[in-house]
Order: sequence, then C-alpha cells, then structure tokens
Amino acid sequence: MKNIPLFIRNRGFTLIELMIVVVIVAILAAIAIPSYQEYARRSRADQAEQEMQRLAVLLERYKARNFNYMGFSTTSTTVASTSSYPYTVSIVDATTGVALNASGAVGQSWAIKATTDDAKNYNFLLTSTGIRCKNKTSFDGYSDCGTSGSETW
Repeated sequence: MKNIPLFIRNRGFTLIELMIVVVIVAILAAIAIPSYQEYARRSRADQAEQEMQRLAVLLERYKARNFNYMGFSTTSTTVASTSSYPYTVSIVDATTGVALNASGAVGQSWAIKATTDDAKNYNFLLTSTGIRCKNKTSFDGYSDCGTSGSETW
C-alpha cells in the first residue's frame, strides 16, 4: 500500500467535514424559509386585492344595467375560492351592512371586505365611496379604515 497515492486511500469524509456541510445547509434554510413565507403572504394579499378590484368592476357593470347595486349576487359571478388563499371576501351594502341581494339593502353603495386569519397579513376594505385601505387588524365596519396601522393600497 505504500505505492498508492494519498488521495486514493482516503475516500470518505470526516465527521467535521459533514458537520460543516450540515451547518451551511441549516444557515441557508434559516434564511430561505422566512423569505419564502413572506413572499407567499404577499402573493396571497395581491390575489385578494385583484379579486376585490374585479368584483368592483362587476358591481359597476351591474349598476350600469340596473341603475343601482341592489340584487347583485356573487352566485352569478365567480368569486375566488377561499381554498386557494386564506381570505374571506364579503360584499355588502355600505349603508346598511347587509348583503346587496338581501332585504334591507338600499343599493346605492357597496363595500367589499377581504379578511384573513393570518395575523401577519393584511385585511382589505374597498368601497364605492373611494375608501381603499389595508390593515393588519380587523375593520370595525365598512365606513372607515380604523385608527391603528391602516394604510392605503
């Protein structure tokens, strides 16, 4: 065995070398996983914004045909499933707070609210009167954005 070169005789890895590789992989994972989670959170929030804007267009189209929003039903439109992202989207009469197709709706204004159970993500509010805001806490009603942590979008 004296004539065999050293690099051929030692074919395995030492425990120290393996531990260094494990530490490097752990550091990369500690950086990548939170970044990916934040990216996914922003992506779901963007989906909720897009869905709300799409519904706003459908509401305005409905009003152009019927002269008010009363009777607008989400069953005639394709509302995004909450299984694709963790948001619950609700459309109500902004004056009364009831569904536009329910009795008691005035039909002159609307409000769309998208809420989530994820405390690190935003809840959204969009109204026909021009309110457009997001907040990490829940909204009290449909007429304002709240006082703490509210931002426009």
